[in-house]
Amino acid sequence: MEREELEHLIRAAAEVTQEYEFIIIGSQSILGPIPNPPAELKLSMEADMYPSNAPEKADLIDGALGEGSPFHDTYKYYAQGVGPETPTLPQGWRGRLHRVQTPNTDLKVGLCLDVSDLFMAKAAANRDKDREFNMDLLRHGFVKLEQAIEMVALMPVDDKAKRDLRARIRRWARMLKERGHDLPAG
Repeated sequence: MEREELEHLIRAAAEVTQEYEFIIIGSQSILGPIPNPPAELKLSMEADMYPSNAPEKADLIDGALGEGSPFHDTYKYYAQGVGPETPTLPQGWRGRLHRVQTPNTDLKVGLCLDVSDLFMAKAAANRDKDREFNMDLLRHGFVKLEQAIEMVALMPVDDKAKRDLRARIRRWARMLKERGHDLPAG
């Protein structure tokens, strides 16, 4: 997905829901803080989103703009309506959101996760696709290893889950080194 496509989805979601502001939480929220990331970070053709002030309207997004919809068939990308409970996010994430508001959004607002919060949400979800995405974030230096380890303390999970998260992140860094990638310093 390209930044312009995300902007189109924000505009279309606003038309469907009659809402002004949307939280974008999935991998394509990277297009807020990093409008033109490397290709491997924008492979997904879906944007996970919900209306900021009316999350219950996420079903409208799914129905009109979701997978298999006429919108999806026409444009080859789509929005998935999700809820605020979908991701596990670090404390303070709302204060780090990145605003996407352009003429292409019809001046409606998409609020995208900060890259560090996106990384932590994907680390908590721990799916294969999340691992590869997060390893790419580390490899390109968009998230620094020590920054990620420190952010674990902000995750709303128990101590065992925090230990697991730290171990998982360190394991990803080791896997990158084994693949011949030096992590950017920082």
